Amino acid sequence: MDELFEVIAEDDDFLVVNKPAGLVCHPTKGDIYSSLISRARLYLKAAEPSHLINRLDRETSGIVVLAKSIQVAAQLRKQWEKREVDKEYLAIVHGHLERPFVRVSAPLAKDHESRVAIKDKVAPEGTSAETLVIRQKLFEREGKPFSLARLVPLTGRKHQLRIHLSHIGHPIVGDKIYGGDESLYLDFVVGKLTPEQSRRLLTEHHALHANLLSFDWFGARRTYACDPERWFLNFTKKPASNLLPNLLE
Repeated sequence: MDELFEVIAEDDDFLVVNKPAGLVCHPTKGDIYSSLISRARLYLKAAEPSHLINRLDRETSGIVVLAKSIQVAAQLRKQWEKREVDKEYLAIVHGHLERPFVRVSAPLAKDHESRVAIKDKVAPEGTSAETLVIRQKLFEREGKPFSLARLVPLTGRKHQLRIHLSHIGHPIVGDKIYGGDESLYLDFVVGKLTPEQSRRLLTEHHALHANLLSFDWFGARRTYACDPERWFLNFTKKPASNLLPNLLE
């Protein structure tokens, strides 16, 4: 079952997996391996699909929790709705973050001027959104500056982390929507991304990884963590065995 996903933890109530970058959470018209839910059904050998508790964008890798019953799903979703869940992400961004710690408070709303239907933007009339950006490492690659950051979302808005990082002038590496040229996304979705466009993006998927998730479950704290994929680690020029422990110290 290794080809389906990395299993982080499993018990009678739920399954915790490390979703690969490039995999959608919900079923599509593709084959049985084309979505996380489809793969979970194969893994669990279940006639009915498991229940997604949290979702990640297609290109975002990392921790996803799937409940094995509707009763467990209802209990877990209440915690998400009440913001009782701690979440952290890792991101590689363009440029050197000047400050070690930034609290981004910028409301979000739909971007009606964009050609990308799913795109949002920072807007005064939008819904409040807050993100903590914690600098982990500054480095260069082929003479260009980059930063590795830990991100703590204090709210859970759509595309919040990606928009906030772009808003402060440090878009996520490989971000086709918020990286400054949305034509990259438009060409990508119709399969017309050119080799030159791919080189500009630097990575096949945007460099955002959900690395830590923690919540209470019947009096016990459940905390799960997982490393980013190899391409992410290689981009930072930091050995995989050393990266995650250092970030969580």
